[in-house]
Amino acid sequence: DTLDIYFAAFRIPDFLFNLLVVGALSASFIPLFTRYLNRGDEAGAWRHTNNVLNIMTLAFAVLLVFGYIFATPLAALVAPGFDATKQAGVASMSRVMFAAQLLLAISVVYGSALQAMKRFVLYSLAPIFYNVGIIAGALLFVPILGSIGLAWGVVLGAFLHLIIQFVGVNSLGYKYRPVFDPKDEHVRHTFLQMIPRMLGLAVNQINFLAMTVIASTLTAGSVTLLQFAYNLNFFAIGAVAVPYSIAAYPTFCELLDRKDKTDFVKSFSSTIRQILFFMIPATILFILLRAQVVRVVLGAGMFGWDETITTANTLGIFVLSLVAQSIVYILVRAYFAKGDTVTPLAMGLVSAVINILAGLYFTKMFGVLGFGIAYSLSAIVQVSLLWVPLRMSIGNLDEYKIAKSMLKLSLAGLACAAITQMAKTVVVQWIPLETFLAVLAQGLFAGLLGLAVYALVAWLLKSEEIRDFASGLKRKLLKKAKSPEAVVGME
Repeated sequence: DTLDIYFAAFRIPDFLFNLLVVGALSASFIPLFTRYLNRGDEAGAWRHTNNVLNIMTLAFAVLLVFGYIFATPLAALVAPGFDATKQAGVASMSRVMFAAQLLLAISVVYGSALQAMKRFVLYSLAPIFYNVGIIAGALLFVPILGSIGLAWGVVLGAFLHLIIQFVGVNSLGYKYRPVFDPKDEHVRHTFLQMIPRMLGLAVNQINFLAMTVIASTLTAGSVTLLQFAYNLNFFAIGAVAVPYSIAAYPTFCELLDRKDKTDFVKSFSSTIRQILFFMIPATILFILLRAQVVRVVLGAGMFGWDETITTANTLGIFVLSLVAQSIVYILVRAYFAKGDTVTPLAMGLVSAVINILAGLYFTKMFGVLGFGIAYSLSAIVQVSLLWVPLRMSIGNLDEYKIAKSMLKLSLAGLACAAITQMAKTVVVQWIPLETFLAVLAQGLFAGLLGLAVYALVAWLLKSEEIRDFASGLKRKLLKKAKSPEAVVGME
C-alpha cells in the first residue's frame, strides 16, 4: 500500500515536470544553443540560458502553487480505485514532491546546456545523485518522519541533481545573471518550439496516467508491480538508448543545420546499429533471467514469490519490444533535429491510444501482465509509424546495412539464448536456489556466459558493431595506460 501511494503520488508532479520541462525544453533549447556556439557567440548562449531559466522557473513555480492547492482532487483523479486513506497519502506526498520538480526544472536547463556542449559525464552523473537522495529518504528519513520521508528523499535527490549540473556549467564559464526578457525573439522561438513537444509529452504522460488509473482498480499492489516491471524494463533503455540519443542529438542538429543529409544518414545508421548491438542480448537475457533479476532486485521484505512471478512475467512481456522502445528515442531526436516536433506528437498519440485501449482489454484477462502486452504492441506500432515519414523526408536511411547488422546480431543472440538457458540448468544442479547469493550467482554465471558467447559469435560473423566496440574499448584502455608515461615525459 505504501508503495502504491508513493508511485501514484509521483504521477502528479512528474506529469507537470515531464510535460513542461524535461523533453520539451531540450528539444527546443539545444538546437538554438548550438547555433550560438557555431557562431562563436558563447556569451549570447549563456545569456539565452539565463533568460530561459528565469522565465521558466517563475512560470513553473506559479503552476506548482496551483498543484499544491489542488493536490487532493488530483489524487482522486490519478488513483480513483484507492480508498480515502490512500488518496490522502497520495495528496500529502505529491505536495512535498512538487518542490523537487521545481529544483529539477532548473537542473534541466543546465543539463540541456551540458548536452549542447557535448559534456556528458556530469550530465550522466546527475540521475545517480538523484537516486542517492531517494535512497537516503528511504533509509534515513522514513524512520524519523514516517512514509512522507520517501517524498523528502525525492526533494534531496532533486537538489543533488541540480548541484552536480550547476557545477558542470559553472566550470564551462556560465555565470548566473538576473536576465528576464520574455520579448526576446530567441526565447519566444524556444517556447514556441516547445508547444508541439509539450503536447507530445502530454500524450506520453496521459498514457502513464491511464495505466496508473487502470492499475489502481485492480488488486492491491498492482500499481507497484506495474511500476517495478516498467522500471526494470527501462533500465536497459536508460543505460543505453537514452545516452545514445542524447549524444547523437547535437550531432544530428549540426548535420541537418548544414543540410548534410549524407553524413546525417551515416550517423543515424551507426547509432541505430549500436542500439541493436546492445539491445538484442539485453532482450534475451531479461526474458531468460527475468525471475532472477526480479528476485535479486526486489525479493526482500514483504515482496513474496507470487509478486516476483507476476512482476517477472510482466517484465518479460515489456522487454519483447525493448529494441522498438529504444529506437523510438533515436527517431524522435532525428525529427527534433529537423525542426519537426509535430510528427512525433501525432505518432505518439496513435501509440498512446493503442496502449490505453489494449491495456483496458488485456488487463481484464491477464491483470497486470496485460500492461506489458499493451505497451509492447504500442511501441512496435510507434517505431513503424515514425520510420516511414522520416524515410520519405530524408530518403534512404541505410536500411540494408541496418538489416544486415540485425541478422548477424540476431544469430549471435540465438547462441546467447541457448548457452544462457543451458547455464541456468547447470547451476541448479550444483547450487540450491534458496538464498539471495545463490540466485545472484545463477543469474551472473548464466548471463555473463551468454554475453561472452554473443560477443564471440558476433565477432566470427564479422559484425561491424562488435569490432567498433572493441576498438573503442582498446583506445580507452591504451589511453589510460599511456597517461602515466605522458606525465613523466612532460616532467
